[in-house]
Amino acid sequence: MSSLARLEAESIHIIREVVAEFDRPAMLFSGGKDSVVMLHLAAKAFHPGPVPFPVVHIDTGHNFEEVIDFRDRTVERLGLRLVVGSVQELIDSGELQERADGTRNPLQTVPLLNTIRDNRFDAVFGGARRDEDRARAKERILSLRDEFGQWNPRSQRPELWNLYNGRHTPGQHVRAFPISNWTELDVWRYIAAEGIELPPLYYAHHRQVFRRDGMIRAVGPHSLPTEEEPVETMQVRYRTVGDMSCTGAVLSEATTNELVLQEVAAATVTERGATRADDRLSEAAMEDRKKDGYF
Repeated sequence: MSSLARLEAESIHIIREVVAEFDRPAMLFSGGKDSVVMLHLAAKAFHPGPVPFPVVHIDTGHNFEEVIDFRDRTVERLGLRLVVGSVQELIDSGELQERADGTRNPLQTVPLLNTIRDNRFDAVFGGARRDEDRARAKERILSLRDEFGQWNPRSQRPELWNLYNGRHTPGQHVRAFPISNWTELDVWRYIAAEGIELPPLYYAHHRQVFRRDGMIRAVGPHSLPTEEEPVETMQVRYRTVGDMSCTGAVLSEATTNELVLQEVAAATVTERGATRADDRLSEAAMEDRKKDGYF
């Protein structure tokens, strides 16, 4: 088997095992490339039947319009049930407050945990990969969350011989990461091999942008430059997608999968390290968020 075929087989095995072992699984689906690949794998795992669980999106209200349009088209095409948790609703109710830096990605934890609790999901698939961040490299493929949705990195379970322990008590749930062992290059190779459609902002296009803190930010209703930040039109693409206020673009001429593959193969920084402001808040930003219940 090729390396991609082995990765695909492992991911499909994980998805089927979780569906067989848990009563109320769900899959996080934002319209980003990793969740798109994960959903494609789920569709293959149960073909010709439908995907047997709902998809969940925690909506910051600051998303790229192209990604939301793609999310809705995909849900309709596959006949999925979409469950949306809203950051804006919790801000309006007073349960959350806007951050001083304007980014809403760290605010997703509370609506995520509320959505899991309200729908009684006992397993939630996520598209995290170990190569993205040191905190994600620590995590098992099946990761137990306690009654408060929190993750304890010191209580990880061994996963030997592809055996996954989903044991949990009422109130707890498990996060499952089917593409944990994939790299960014693996993801793009699979997208090219399978002809998977993505939101257009993953490919080079011209966009009005400005520079802030060493990152290229798109101009938009939730990402506005100051007077000292001149607006330019550049050819850029996105390696990862969060809300507009924390996700940076990279200069690129990669308009096709083949050209993206060449760029990714030459990259020396992970996509989150290169383009995500929320991961620059501290050295342990991702791990701190995960301990609180983040993806």
